[in-house]
Amino acid sequence: MELDDAYANAAYIPEGDSFPAKWETDAVAFRDMTEGAELDLAYGPAARQKLDLFRPQGQAKGLLVFVHGGFWRMLDKSYWSHLAAGALGRGWAVAMPSYTLCPETSIGGITREIASAVSLAAGAVGGPIALSGHSAGGHLVARMLARGMLPEAVAGRLSHVMPISPLSDLRPLMQTSMNADFKLEEAEAVAESPIFMEDRVDCPVTVWVGSAERPAFLDQARWLSEAWECGLVEDAGKHHFDVVDGLADAESEMLRILLG
Repeated sequence: MELDDAYANAAYIPEGDSFPAKWETDAVAFRDMTEGAELDLAYGPAARQKLDLFRPQGQAKGLLVFVHGGFWRMLDKSYWSHLAAGALGRGWAVAMPSYTLCPETSIGGITREIASAVSLAAGAVGGPIALSGHSAGGHLVARMLARGMLPEAVAGRLSHVMPISPLSDLRPLMQTSMNADFKLEEAEAVAESPIFMEDRVDCPVTVWVGSAERPAFLDQARWLSEAWECGLVEDAGKHHFDVVDGLADAESEMLRILLG
């Protein structure tokens, strides 16, 4: 399909194919050294409707929910546990959900699953709630700001939302071979595109993207920032696979903005 290459990442990143194995190794090591992690908490009846919850020492200052990417078709929460280190170091609890993948469900179905995951995690941890997601996960956390998507009591606790390298206009993805799994038609693509969300929860939003990303992802980040009139950070030198690294560093600018 004509836009397959535009949305390809691994081929344009040095040793790009090696990143998933590295993420998995780092995540396993983090879980092995982290005491008291609550793994595989069910937020729904389906096999992948589970989340991991990591708590800091003492009372949590709030909750960060991180939603993984993979074009709604790949990966799960187990690859990203190490990214919880930064927020834990700042005294925040971290929830990381998996979700049912396309084509077993639709992108709209995944959106509703993440709303359930956020709601469950919110019931387990008090205080403010920050949301961050990468790529397809960036789309999913942006969708949480649609009014009525989350219960009012949960939406009222949102303190900051950070879509990282998000997919904000889904219409171009209809011109990729991935749409065999997405099965997007125009109406759903528009309904699921954050750039068209006008009735939103009032919450600070920062769009984050790597300056070395593919032009399509730079465009997607800019489109969301312009549509929502919110901040946009282009992280110097970062590509699509290392742009999330700041989440693991308690002193990063990314977490300073996201968690305050």
